[in-house]
Amino acid sequence: MKKDIYFAGGCFWGTEHIFKRIPGVLDTTVGYANGSMENPSYGDVCYKDTEHRETVKVTYDDTKLSLSMLVQAFFMVIDPTVKNRQGNDIGSQYQTGVYYVDKEDLSLLENTFSKEKTKHNEFYVELKPLDNFYDAEWYHQDYLDKNPDGYCHISYEEMDKVRKMFATEIESNEYKQTETDDQLFLELEHKPLM
Repeated sequence: MKKDIYFAGGCFWGTEHIFKRIPGVLDTTVGYANGSMENPSYGDVCYKDTEHRETVKVTYDDTKLSLSMLVQAFFMVIDPTVKNRQGNDIGSQYQTGVYYVDKEDLSLLENTFSKEKTKHNEFYVELKPLDNFYDAEWYHQDYLDKNPDGYCHISYEEMDKVRKMFATEIESNEYKQTETDDQLFLELEHKPLM
C-alpha cells in the first residue's frame, strides 16, 4: 500500500537525494511544511517568518519498506542535538522534524523518538501531524540529480551508513538502480565538502 511520511532534515536537496534511493520509496517531493503562510516561495521561507520547514514528502510502499526503516535512515543523516540548523545551514526553515498523516504511525514514531532521545543530552527534532505542505519550486525538485556538484550538508559517512543499511535490497534484481542513479550517488559521495 502507498503511504506518505514527511521528513524535515535540514536542506531538502540532500535529504531528498538520500530518500529517493532507498528501495521501496516510490516518489519524493521537496516542499515547505507546517508553516503559517499559504503557498510560500523559497524567498518567503528564507526571509520571512513563515514557520515553514524545508521538508521532503516520501511516498513509499509499506509492503516492501517499513516506516521504522525510513525513520532509522532519517536519524542517520541528521544532527538531532541542534535547533534550527543542520550543517552550515542556519534558520528555522532547517529545523528537523517528522510530520505524519496517518495517526496509526504515531505510536511507532513516539517509540523511535523515545529511544533516540536517550542517545543525546539535547534533542530538538519535532514530531507533529502534518498541518500543510506546499511543493517547492520546480528547480528544487531532484536538485542533486540535476546538479551533482551541488551543495549537500549530509556527509559521505552518513550516506554510506544509509547505503549499507539497504545494501541487500539495492543489489537484488527487484530494486536494481539504474547505472545513472549509481553514478550520481557516487559523484555526490566523492565531491569535496563545502
